[in-house]
Amino acid sequence: MIAVSCAIITHRNHPNKTLAVQRSSKMKHPLKWELPGGKIELGELAESCIIREIKEELNIQIEVLQALPKSRHSYPEFSVELHPFLVLWSDGELVLSEHAQAEFLSDQDFSALDWLEADLPIVEHYLKLKKGQDHEH
Repeated sequence: MIAVSCAIITHRNHPNKTLAVQRSSKMKHPLKWELPGGKIELGELAESCIIREIKEELNIQIEVLQALPKSRHSYPEFSVELHPFLVLWSDGELVLSEHAQAEFLSDQDFSALDWLEADLPIVEHYLKLKKGQDHEH
């Protein structure tokens, strides 16, 4: 079981859009869309991991707003336990170090992407959560 932190990134300037990143053609599961993040190192907290990984992968600083429920997924060759976080892009300019592309998308476009299987339940939970919040206003 591989423990992985992933981020659902929003930006103050785009409150209704969420960042999705596309895996490069050289990565496992090429060109699938995913929530950015990476493996939690031994002794590292999931929250510290997501801050480090986003800095490494996207060159931006984030502010962690909230942890979402963990999710597990088994691929034929390995299993992952995802630790998702709602985060706010707080500083820095986006530079992709390993992804093919990154897009800020509306909920409809975000849900329509060809997502990595492990990320799908998190994406669905996030969009339901967001819909619930919209009804409160």
